[in-house]
Amino acid sequence: MSSSEWFDIYDEELRPLGQATREEAHRLGHWHRTFHCWLYELRSGVPYVIFQRRQHGKDTNPLCYDITVAGHLSAGEQLQDAIREIEEEIGITASFEQLTPIMDVKEDARGEVNGKPYWDRELSHVFALLNPVAMQQWHLQQEEVMAIYAAPLLELKALFTDQVEQLEASGFLLDGNGALRPHIQTIQAEQFVPRDRSYYLDVLDAIERIVG
Repeated sequence: MSSSEWFDIYDEELRPLGQATREEAHRLGHWHRTFHCWLYELRSGVPYVIFQRRQHGKDTNPLCYDITVAGHLSAGEQLQDAIREIEEEIGITASFEQLTPIMDVKEDARGEVNGKPYWDRELSHVFALLNPVAMQQWHLQQEEVMAIYAAPLLELKALFTDQVEQLEASGFLLDGNGALRPHIQTIQAEQFVPRDRSYYLDVLDAIERIVG
């Protein structure tokens, strides 16, 4: 993550406007494109969905739970190029053809981090991927990802529909030496990146359809 990254930016109708730095895009509210990839796996036939905890140094939503892998498209990149985010953030290799498209969604969020306001407007391309590598073998990008967790899909649906107040997720926490340590965390829906609940439920419904 760098404030000197350059993005292609767009107007309200998603017509190209040119390019801007990450800092400018998040300060001025320029629309830009992002890549979301939710990894899932089957454990004894039960679908589990994997999510990350964002590092405390992130310029938006630090320490929140979030999409397994997500990132911005850099200036000049095509959507297929964004597959690099998977290797960069969690250290595993996948091809664009392995991804299952879920949806495109526009998100408009304002907030403040360490006294610095931001206006983040994104067109996000959302995908799912069957996890090809055991979580304990992932290599997390230390400046981006603090931890990874997995929870049963149906429990996550219950969480986001307020049927339960919290759930227990198991996963791995990145220690100071860059190693993954087993970790169990109690999680509430409000600890995820603040989005319309329909986003999370649409993702979970889509993965449920994929696994049949």
